[in-house]
Amino acid sequence: MTPDATYAFRVRLHDIDAAGVMFFGHLFRHAHDAYESFMAGLGWPLADLIRTGVRLPLVHAEADYRQPLCLGEEIQVEVACEDVGRSAFTIGYRFCDVQGGLRATARTVHVHLGPDSVGKAPLPEAIRSALILKHDPRSV
Repeated sequence: MTPDATYAFRVRLHDIDAAGVMFFGHLFRHAHDAYESFMAGLGWPLADLIRTGVRLPLVHAEADYRQPLCLGEEIQVEVACEDVGRSAFTIGYRFCDVQGGLRATARTVHVHLGPDSVGKAPLPEAIRSALILKHDPRSV
């Protein structure tokens, strides 16, 4: 995966569990923070999208934990658009330590909901084009 963007964070006390490592669910919070940063970098801040009625909820999330993430560690999240469909897109995340060691990976799938909330709808063309450009620059 070649990253389209990066996002950094430090593992905080509220991230860890009684075993002293990041609680598994918190990985997704950090993935979502990285996703928000990625979308803003594309020119599509989520707050603006939500305000204008564009909804891109998460419909699938998965993660693989390779090494513990521990209190105080600096983590770099590499974010890449892995796939763009007609109404959905997939974002991949690689969580690496400062030495470049892979600690975890995650993937989220987001779908565009139509204004009537009944089901999925085609992605707005400007957003789809921006995602496609990140996914495969040769396709534009």
